[in-house]
Formats: sequence, C-alpha cells, structure tokens
Amino acid sequence: MKAYVFPGQGSQFAGMGLDDNTLSGIAAEVYKKADEILGFGLSEVMFNGTEEDLQETRITQPAIFLHSYARVKMLGAGFRPDALAGHSLGEFTALTAAQALSFENALLLVKERAEAMQASCEEQEGTMAAVVGLDDEVVETICAGITEVVVPANYNSPGQLVISGSVEGIQKAIEQLTAAGAKKVIPLVVGGAFHSPLMQSARERLSKAIRAIEFRSPVCAIYQNVTASPSTDPEVIKQNLIDQLTAPVRWTQTMQNMIRDRITQFVEVGGKGRILCGLLRRINREVEADWI
Repeated sequence: MKAYVFPGQGSQFAGMGLDDNTLSGIAAEVYKKADEILGFGLSEVMFNGTEEDLQETRITQPAIFLHSYARVKMLGAGFRPDALAGHSLGEFTALTAAQALSFENALLLVKERAEAMQASCEEQEGTMAAVVGLDDEVVETICAGITEVVVPANYNSPGQLVISGSVEGIQKAIEQLTAAGAKKVIPLVVGGAFHSPLMQSARERLSKAIRAIEFRSPVCAIYQNVTASPSTDPEVIKQNLIDQLTAPVRWTQTMQNMIRDRITQFVEVGGKGRILCGLLRRINREVEADWI
C-alpha cells in the first residue's frame, strides 16, 4: 500500500514553485487562486523572494502548504493514496489532499496558524534545539527534571529528537543532555518554541478558527501528529489539529504505525525534497521512500 507524506516548516527554498508554475497550467491556476484568497502575492515571494523572505513564519507556512498542494493537483488521477500524513504544518496539506478541507479553507487556516504562532513568538521568547544520539526516554527524563519550560517537540527518528521551550530552559537542557552523552545538541535558528506550552495563545486563537470551519470525512485515513494514529472522524481530526500546537510531533511513531499497518511505499510531496525520506530511512530502511 502507498502513503503520501507532506513536509513542514524548514522545507522551504528560494524559487519554490517557479518551475511548476511555468510548466504546468494546473499549478499556475493553484498559485493564482491562492494569491486571490490571501489578498497578496504569495507566489511572487515564493518564485522570486530570498531565503530570508521565506523564513518569516507568516510566509513560510502558506508557501510550503501551497507548494505541496500544487504538486498534488499536478498528479491528478495518479494521486491514489491508501493513507496520508504530514509533519506539523504538513498535516494541513494531508487533510486538504484527502478532501477533508477545501483548498480555500485550508489556506486560510494555515494563514491564521502562521500569524497566531508568530504572535505567540513575539509575546514569549522561546527557542528549540536538535538532540542527536540519545534515547528518547533519556531526553524526556532530562526535560522533565528542568523547572523552566522545556519539552520534546519533534520525534523525528530514533536518536534524533527536537526539544522546545524557554531560552533558559533550552540552555539548561543543552548542558545536561551533553553531559548525558548526546553526540550533538544543536541550537536551532527558529522564531520561537513551537510545539510547546509557550504556544498556548496560538492554540487558543487557532482553535476558534478551526471550530468555525467545516471538516469532512477524508477519503483515506490521516495519521495525525498528536496520536501517531489514523483518524477519519472530523471532530477527532479537529481536536488533534488544535492540540498539535502545544504537543509534540510524533513522527517516528507515526511512520512505525503506518509500516505496521502494511504501508510499504512512501512518497514525499513538495518542499526542498527528501527531508521526510531521510527520516524514514533512519526509522526503517526496508520500506520504499520516493520524492516528488
């Protein structure tokens, strides 16, 4: 069985979508419609903006969503998933590809999510760090023992976990994780403490937006970040999307569960390419991983 997976923040690149827009009338129509819905030229920033332009959260998230979704539309009848999943922001793309969300509603939700997260970052300073070479349980225990806010945020693959929290909390965690034998603990250049309690105000704002929008039953199961399990119930999907802002992305567990459920081929759609394929190879080298 085949699953399509969609990348999240960090997969953006200068010029994203330009070739698709030039070569595909279907993609060009998607980009044009997106600009009309948003009320500004997102496609112009994507096609001709700098790397710095694309790092601004309010641009980054809609750009990544749009890039992946345009490629889904380019696949047309060839897009036949048995299951779908997306890493953080990519979950919105997965839901749109599965027809649980209309394109317009999804794009507006992604815009609201990006703006809400940006506002939270400005309210409370926070940061993140990548931890390489320690068991998840060790990282969890060290984070739990620090009084400042610091939590696991992204379970990306075995031995690679991202933590998130206050600047002071992350600094203490870096010291303790290094002392515990981590191969590397790398501070990340990010706007804030994503997938942590410091995103609570963004969660509340996004919750209102999600509750106001119609969700339909998806055409196939969506494996969601918060539970790492398949969902088809619109109300469950909504709650998991809301919880996602302050909860960890359980990507390792999601991939393991999809493989357990007999998914043997994974196709990554959009972004700079092969980010999720690379993580999957660290999780299980026996399954097929391709990139569009």
